[in-house]
Amino acid sequence: MQSVDRAVSVLEILARHGEAGVTDIADELDVHKSTAFRLLGVLENRGLVSQAQDRGKYFLGAGVLRLAGAAAVRLDISQEGAPVCRELADELGETVNIAVLDDDAAVNIMQARGPASVTAQNWLGRRTPLHATSSGKVLLAHLPLTLREGLLARALPRFTEHTVTSAGMLRGELEAVHAQGFALAAEELELGLNAAAAPVRAHDGKVIGALSVSGPAYRLARDRLPELARRTVKAADELSRRMGYGF
Repeated sequence: MQSVDRAVSVLEILARHGEAGVTDIADELDVHKSTAFRLLGVLENRGLVSQAQDRGKYFLGAGVLRLAGAAAVRLDISQEGAPVCRELADELGETVNIAVLDDDAAVNIMQARGPASVTAQNWLGRRTPLHATSSGKVLLAHLPLTLREGLLARALPRFTEHTVTSAGMLRGELEAVHAQGFALAAEELELGLNAAAAPVRAHDGKVIGALSVSGPAYRLARDRLPELARRTVKAADELSRRMGYGF
């Protein structure tokens, strides 16, 4: 724990001063120069700090920007998505979620419940499989090809009799997601649960999340899902505009 605390302190020192040498950092941490040098070496290997070779000074690296950018995207999409989710949940009466990619899963970071979903399951913060959910299929469909194929090469667990576990069949579904602009999941993760999802885009057009509507199959029957998907697409497009897409 002490090493972790010191490593974080190094980042804070560099954030405060802009750049600093090993001696300066060691003095502020009250440690030997060799300890400071080892800490900087680990952080440099992870891209969190960089060194100006001509001056020997260290400064925050691009890795910090990458982490900050990921956090900012989640924060922004949650803030901008809240009114969109509430409006759609009120209109449809069902549960609306925003999910983002988290390694090999989709994690729900925003949720709104409509009047018909008072006793619905809480999905907030839950990681769900990409291949068995509408949000996951949206995120999977818009991954770069090499990343997508890497995930499809893994075993696709079966959750219900309706779960797609064939990589070939799933590829066909993902092509359809691209073509039609939405994804459907009918009792693929849980029996009795249906959902539709559409992509949310950042200002540069990159898909950064998925907006979904889910509910019990007796209310969201299979023949109603395409209609539900079209309304979800409109809401996702509105959120994309709030994120700067199309300007």
